[in-house]
Amino acid sequence: MISCENFFEILKINNFTFFTGIPDSTFKDLMKFLADNESKDLRNIVACNECEAIALASGYHLATNRVGIVYMQNSGLGKAVNPLTSLCDPDVYSIPILLMIGWRGEPGKIDAPQHKKMGKITLPLLDTLQIPYIVLEPDLSVVKKELTKALNYFNKNKGPYAFVFRRGFFKDYEMRFKQLNNYSLTTKEVIQLIMDNLNNDEIIVSNTGYITRELYEYRESRNKDHHKSFYNIGSMGCASSIGLSIALHKPKNRVIVFDGDGAAIMQMGAFTTIGKNSPSNFVHIILDNEAHESTGGQPTNSSNVDFVNVALASNYKWVVRVETTEDLLKSIDKIKNRKGPILVLIKIKIYSRSELKRPSKSPKEYKEGFMRYLNDLD
Repeated sequence: MISCENFFEILKINNFTFFTGIPDSTFKDLMKFLADNESKDLRNIVACNECEAIALASGYHLATNRVGIVYMQNSGLGKAVNPLTSLCDPDVYSIPILLMIGWRGEPGKIDAPQHKKMGKITLPLLDTLQIPYIVLEPDLSVVKKELTKALNYFNKNKGPYAFVFRRGFFKDYEMRFKQLNNYSLTTKEVIQLIMDNLNNDEIIVSNTGYITRELYEYRESRNKDHHKSFYNIGSMGCASSIGLSIALHKPKNRVIVFDGDGAAIMQMGAFTTIGKNSPSNFVHIILDNEAHESTGGQPTNSSNVDFVNVALASNYKWVVRVETTEDLLKSIDKIKNRKGPILVLIKIKIYSRSELKRPSKSPKEYKEGFMRYLNDLD
């Protein structure tokens, strides 16, 4: 493993000091280092999604004639295909970018099921995109050598170049300035309070990460009703749109989406689609801890986002901001009975539970049970 300090020093010597992207657990220690050390010599912008990150690095190159670094999980590579091919490619604007890609779902390694497909096709996809790459080994001499190759490529070809990282590349980094907030509610408490006070005939869709894992644990502890939830374990940012379409096609049942702040920001345009179609049975609950908690607690931009007014401007019919148990309990009756679309923004603290289990069955099994449940509602 390599220390984050030593890795950055090699980058800095070669004028790589601009970082942007979406946090991934592969880079969680590097992300902590970047957050601790941001200065005039190190700029890090946490983007809303990978497309924006490519655009930010492109703007950086246009303004400075230097090369920016874009970090992402390999799932984000699929999202970034459009700007990589239509903006940065040597056949278009020829913009050099150093991609740092976390290789989740690497063949032969145990990982969550949502990473399996992208893990298989990460390297073939880079080949298809004609982006040269190296699976980087955690050795400083190797990093120096491969960075020299990348610089030579940028000088000659001026297009994207990729470093692919396996998990365990970076040594642990202890943050000096930890991301904290002063809110009292936890994800577990919020989900338990809401679920305990619903009618039990609601259709539930949950966002990827700790939110789905907390909902799964809630269901598991009661040994029932997994079939009433769609555990959206991948496709970050898509839970609200999945829930919207279900609400439009199952208008007799209330549809509740448990979303996260990072996910909501990633696909923020979905607010406008929800408001335009305006299903009265749709409830959008955002659990906002101002962090990408499941990838290491890196900050999101939600502290600067007024979700309540965004929802109102998008034609949601009722919105509320919640910070306490009392406020949440007062809101639940309206969640059950008021005409939607509804937004409930719940501010929660950063509180990771390492013992949280993942759904034990395959995604297909949960999907099939969920679809049978929806079919029986007709």
